[in-house]
Amino acid sequence: MKRYTLYTFPALALLLAAAACTQDDAGTLPDGTQPLTLTAAIEGSADTRATVDNRWNGNETIALQVTDGDGTEWYDYTVDDKGNLSGEYYWTKPSPITVQGLYPNIMVENNDRTWSVEEDQSRDADYQSGDLLCSESKTVSFGDTPELTFYHQTAKVVVNIKQEGLPTSIGATAGDISLTIGEGDILVLDGTFTLPTAAGSDSRWLGTWTLGNTKGSITPHLAATPEPGCFATYEALVIPQDVSADTKLLTFTATKNGINYGPFYYTLKDNVTWNSGYVYTYDITIFHYGLEVQVSEGINWNDGGTGSGSIILKDYTYDESTKTYNVYTAEGLSEWAEAANADPTTNCTLATDITLTDEWEPIGNATHNYEFTGTFDGNGHAIRNLQQNGDYEYGGLISYIGPNGHVQNLTLSNVNINNTYSGMYTSEMGAVAGYNEGTISNCEISGSVSQTSKYGNLGSLVGNNTGNIEYCRSSVTIHGDGNHYVGGLVGQHGSYVTSSVIRGCSFSGNISVGNYAGGITGWCPYFYTVIACYSTGTLSNEYDKGGIVGFLQHGSETTACYWEGFDGASFGHCNSGEGTGAYQIDGTTHTWQTATQAMNEALGTDAAYHWYTASPDTPPTLVPNN
Repeated sequence: MKRYTLYTFPALALLLAAAACTQDDAGTLPDGTQPLTLTAAIEGSADTRATVDNRWNGNETIALQVTDGDGTEWYDYTVDDKGNLSGEYYWTKPSPITVQGLYPNIMVENNDRTWSVEEDQSRDADYQSGDLLCSESKTVSFGDTPELTFYHQTAKVVVNIKQEGLPTSIGATAGDISLTIGEGDILVLDGTFTLPTAAGSDSRWLGTWTLGNTKGSITPHLAATPEPGCFATYEALVIPQDVSADTKLLTFTATKNGINYGPFYYTLKDNVTWNSGYVYTYDITIFHYGLEVQVSEGINWNDGGTGSGSIILKDYTYDESTKTYNVYTAEGLSEWAEAANADPTTNCTLATDITLTDEWEPIGNATHNYEFTGTFDGNGHAIRNLQQNGDYEYGGLISYIGPNGHVQNLTLSNVNINNTYSGMYTSEMGAVAGYNEGTISNCEISGSVSQTSKYGNLGSLVGNNTGNIEYCRSSVTIHGDGNHYVGGLVGQHGSYVTSSVIRGCSFSGNISVGNYAGGITGWCPYFYTVIACYSTGTLSNEYDKGGIVGFLQHGSETTACYWEGFDGASFGHCNSGEGTGAYQIDGTTHTWQTATQAMNEALGTDAAYHWYTASPDTPPTLVPNN
């Protein structure tokens, strides 16, 4: 940048006296005698001492472009917190000049006009570093002290999270909620800037952008003070650009007390353009079931206003072509239940975790006259607080799963079931279903299940299983009074006429019952199979108990199953001979390490999961085979 020699005061006085007639005759001014003085303002009201909030901090360096009779040059100017500029240009002639400012000055020092914003703007400094300012071009007469107005050249996104909804319901702090703007690599993070040559139709001086090739998503900055009525306010600076419809623009997640909520998405319905110098405000209310937002046009940054928006709340959506309810709330789950009671082929997919507050009635009529033959997909989400206190022949989430029914990818946490069946038939009770003829896979259960009846089968997952159960985990406390077959997973497994399988499952709860009890299943009649399962639960009962099976009958097969946790046998009672394929973990002949190897061999290389343990003393966990 241009530099000039400054004279000492005595020399300067002599020079001014000698040059007076020269100035009058030739219209020139002595070098270094008449500095250009200016002030600078940022468009909009001032909130804090930060350019992004429309106020100079007092240590910024501006590049000032000056066009005079000698051509065009750039000069460094420093601005104080009052907006006064001091720098390096001195008048050489009293003729008018043209000036235009650019902040920061590195845009000139680097001899290019490329600019980028940070992908992670969570730190205040990284957020503010994306602020690019350019002033109007102004003609200045000799002796004047003009004010240059600077305009923001990036766009600004503000997200306000309302206090109501999820933050209040889970007692969250701002640190419990995270926000990402743009999912994956959908946002352009850099571009080339061209200085404006004239004011636009709104009288604002805004340059043009050529987008670069760097893409990503942005972690915004959490404002120190949220907007009134808001739980948190997030801010981010973005390169002006078009964002396409159907883009997941905002992604919210929350974690409180080890429980994950979300993700929740705001997806654009239409194409949107983020323009230079505009702020785009999204007022968001997060509920357990997600959100959908409409936002008005952008508002000038200088206005400091907010966009008007509306929240469209949904309990569920329904896809008629697939007969599937996508469920967001407990109310939505009840809507699906009503539909499934009328049509047992109606499917359900959870879109988020759901917390129940009311007692749950089993899907179906709680008898074997109803068979659910659709698919219930938890989609990796949980249903919390499933409660049942009643007189059910068939109980659980679903009373009876038919041969073509599926329940998968579901967590049932804090289950509390107390069934007091007084009828004349055999009662069937489990958290997932009373009776299963279909397939239950990748489900996890925790809580307590109890049943009082004259005759009954009781399990944490299923009361009676003649279908298939695979890759499920249970840590349930089970209690049964009366004539029960009780299992950690299944009360009765198998039948006299069909083959059924339990594969790759585990139980680590407690069982207290007055009859036969097994760590995996209480009773196995003919044609049953249990493969690569284990139990570490405790068993307390009056009759026979087994680490894997309580009462074993003919035609059954157990392969690579293991147990520990009580003094007893693998099979409590065997009708014909001894059961095989089940072993106690004794720390010598059988350890959890050798058990893990044997169970994985039994599952096979084409299984969806495999067992993994980090220690010979530690029971394994299921790991997906990707």
